[in-house]
Amino acid sequence: MSLPTFEKKRLIGLIAILSFGLTSLFAVLLPEVLGALIPATFILGFFVLVPLVLLLGEDFPLVESESTGGESASTPTATDDPLATLRERYATGEIGEEEFERKLDRLLETEELEGRVGDADGRDRRGARDRGERERERELD
Repeated sequence: MSLPTFEKKRLIGLIAILSFGLTSLFAVLLPEVLGALIPATFILGFFVLVPLVLLLGEDFPLVESESTGGESASTPTATDDPLATLRERYATGEIGEEEFERKLDRLLETEELEGRVGDADGRDRRGARDRGERERERELD
């Protein structure tokens, strides 16, 4: 039997509500018998579990990964666009100019190949490729 998983925000909210609720319950019901559990419950919830979930994120056993999440996996992000990712890596200095040029050429060749293989609008892609090359040449000058 596997453990249930939650979104990170939901799990933090669940821990906070349970910590506060149990602390209050222990303080109201039997403060003389459960007196030692009152601060322990509060500290464990708010000062141990919540920071652990925040720091570990997907590595925490009860947090679901974003790739298996419902809505977040279906919405496109900037990292889905390889050209945007490549430009970002070049802008941050993660890759050099030669590597940027080489990877850009490879991306453009891949787009051209995809356009030939089965797209009806392959001509539009080649036109976009030519525009992209012209823009790149302007940036380099």
